[in-house]
Amino acid sequence: MLDSLARSCVRSRRLVVAVWVVSVLVLSVLAGAFAGPTSDDFTLPGAESTRAGDLLADAGFEARSGTSAQLVLHRAEGVDTPAVRAAAADLAADVVEQVPGAQVTGPFDPGGGQQVAPDGTIAYLQVDLPQRTVEELAEVSDTLDALRADVDVPGLQVEVGGLLLDEGGGPPAEVIGVLAAGVILFLAFGSLLAMALPLVVGVLGALCGVAAIELAAHVVDVPSYATAAAGMIAIGVGIDYSLLVVTRYREALRTGAPVVDAVGLAQTTAGRSVLFAGTTVVIAILGLVLMGMDLISGMALGIAAAVLVAMLAAVTLLPALLGFAGARVDRVRLRGLGRGGAGTGAAAARWARTVQRRPVVWLVGSLTALLVLAVPVLDLRLGFSDAGTLSEESTARRAYDLVAEGFGPGVNGPLVVAVDAPSGDVGPAADELAGTLADDAGVASVSPPVVSDDGGTAVLRVVPTSAPRDEATTELVHRLRDDVVPAAVPADVEVAIGGAQPAAIDFADHTAQRLPLFLAVVLGLSFLLLMVVFRGLLVALKAVVVNLLSIGAAFGALVAVFQWGWAAEALGVEGVAPIEAWVPMLLIAIVFGLSMDYEVFLLSRIREEYDRSGDNAEAVAVGLARTARVITAAAAIMVCVFGSFVLGSSRELQLFGFGLAIAVLIDATLVRMVLVPAAMELLGNANWWLPRRLDRVLPHLTVEVPTEERVREDELVRS
Repeated sequence: MLDSLARSCVRSRRLVVAVWVVSVLVLSVLAGAFAGPTSDDFTLPGAESTRAGDLLADAGFEARSGTSAQLVLHRAEGVDTPAVRAAAADLAADVVEQVPGAQVTGPFDPGGGQQVAPDGTIAYLQVDLPQRTVEELAEVSDTLDALRADVDVPGLQVEVGGLLLDEGGGPPAEVIGVLAAGVILFLAFGSLLAMALPLVVGVLGALCGVAAIELAAHVVDVPSYATAAAGMIAIGVGIDYSLLVVTRYREALRTGAPVVDAVGLAQTTAGRSVLFAGTTVVIAILGLVLMGMDLISGMALGIAAAVLVAMLAAVTLLPALLGFAGARVDRVRLRGLGRGGAGTGAAAARWARTVQRRPVVWLVGSLTALLVLAVPVLDLRLGFSDAGTLSEESTARRAYDLVAEGFGPGVNGPLVVAVDAPSGDVGPAADELAGTLADDAGVASVSPPVVSDDGGTAVLRVVPTSAPRDEATTELVHRLRDDVVPAAVPADVEVAIGGAQPAAIDFADHTAQRLPLFLAVVLGLSFLLLMVVFRGLLVALKAVVVNLLSIGAAFGALVAVFQWGWAAEALGVEGVAPIEAWVPMLLIAIVFGLSMDYEVFLLSRIREEYDRSGDNAEAVAVGLARTARVITAAAAIMVCVFGSFVLGSSRELQLFGFGLAIAVLIDATLVRMVLVPAAMELLGNANWWLPRRLDRVLPHLTVEVPTEERVREDELVRS
């Protein structure tokens, strides 16, 4: 089927390219004009934080159930002056006028005394907003930023805090990643034309996928950073898949095959691997939808769509482009670069035999390295970052630091407590609860209860002694919910603790509970697929253990850098915070798919040689030799594309890109080049053992079809 599709794409190459170009242009224009709204709302149905918001909204406290912002005032000589008071009043009036639905409490208003720091140099205006989309919050942020810039009081500094929006500048990370990928492709191929083909496919596929995501935001909840993450994945896998196909195409041309036959052969071999790997990634990512979390589901659907488009581009657009390139694909080249053949394969074969001579030493060494890298994962803490991890040049970061300096770190993440009494008289219970909460060692202050018009619901504002992202704040929320609140109110009074930080804690707890199950499903799927494809029980079990170790090592690196702060400054990471709660599941799904790609590519060659010779040691050496160059180039491209996002300003994407880059780096080096050949050498022929009864039951699935020219290439390696 792939052979016929590839030949059709070559014959109708003008039409195929035109369809792709038109599709990208139309989707991009439609996305620019009709892009759907994004949402970073990580509330969960049934969570206590969600219940708190519902109670407050029903009682008429819509603004208190949404997002809050602060306009922070700082003056070294003190803020309690007529000029500052007048500026604060004007700011409050302008916010109410220009931001629909906003409720503003000024530091000099009745009841606003707690918004002036004890030393009198810092104060803030509290701006409570109803629930809004990311785009609407961005407009509010721009409005508040413009209002603060208009304040003209000598010595008065005004900053906007509370709205955690990306203010970064500079070139997009994707550009840096694509440029780095281009350099690697040129070094691998030595030809400008061969270099350009994967880049074109990767970029066009990413543009098409990202545009589709922006349009799909009308029907599914899509986070604000989903398009950037999907673009990163689409570019990486698009280039990676195209690299495999172009490599096989060039090999076929060197054997004297006509262009059409070479394209068909490349798709029949490498194209099948692309479809297998791409489908595996899509299925694994779509499995996240079953977790029932809108934020993760939106990300999963977006990334799956981008990978699907990249995969389709590799099996339709790329054959058409190869048809245009023809035998000229290796022209415009530098001498000495991109030369395939036995030299490179022989070097990899020598490395494989070096590992095989002392497999126990290499196995123990690689396992030790992976386990050491994975040690930090024992301290993995899921959550969300706050403004304290933004650049110090950001107004939100400056506001955050000023508030923490003047009022304590907890003011940046207050808890919103909803108290509801069915009797219609919530006052006594709310007063009693406020006093009990104030006595807790982790609470800095509790605001007086504000009672609804009907007297049935009250809201309290609780300020922790710790910063929002501190573990102590998470412990406080759990302690208040589990112990303090139940003992402080009658059984018929409902109390729900909400706010941004409790909502983040609920999401993180929900994710942590489901993470082991998802990991088990992914590893189980990996085991079944590899056992079916390669007809070996132990080789599939080995792959599962290796995948688990690789994921653990990648998570360990994430914790060390983003949670502990090791080398954070060198990498441009601001501050330390928990690992973003949505990252682990997505990282597991994507790393699983990518590792399957490399695993299938390597084991296909090993199994093919084993079936031919029956010599396990020789099969491992030949298989590693024939795949080392391509796997190394593909992994280097992935590392550059994913790693380039560390240079951006969004912590979420920095963390996601770093995790993917480290996972790919570990998988392509320590795992594929050391652990796999050492383990397979020790297992010997047992690698391919499969009980006869199980062999009869399992379906037969072939990923790559052996070819005569590959046999000739392997003879060169063995010689």
